[in-house]
Amino acid sequence: MEILHLTREHDWEEALVAGEYRISTRGAILEEVGFVHASTAEQLPGVATLQFSGCTDRLVVLVMDDEAIRAAGVPVRYEGGGDGQLFPHIYGAIRPSMVSRVVPAEFDSSGRFLLRPRA
Repeated sequence: MEILHLTREHDWEEALVAGEYRISTRGAILEEVGFVHASTAEQLPGVATLQFSGCTDRLVVLVMDDEAIRAAGVPVRYEGGGDGQLFPHIYGAIRPSMVSRVVPAEFDSSGRFLLRPRA
């Protein structure tokens, strides 16, 4: 199953230099929260709107595979997000080798979240 994490492009670029990504969600790091927030494809638009609506930074979605994360020794647990849904939580840093694709994302002029390649 694909697990997705939305982040600012420059945060991901910094993680590539550092060798690992440690941001849990916008404004919080792994050490503060205990895990990295993630979502399924169906959950991503709602998460994007909640966490990044109005953000003017360039955004990207880190695409990972549940089994690949676990194979790297990092636990993944599906836990409640307060709205009855189970969200994937990654209990450790994301290493670049765990990410299969990085997909540009943005909000269109009407505020709708979109995944699309940038020109």
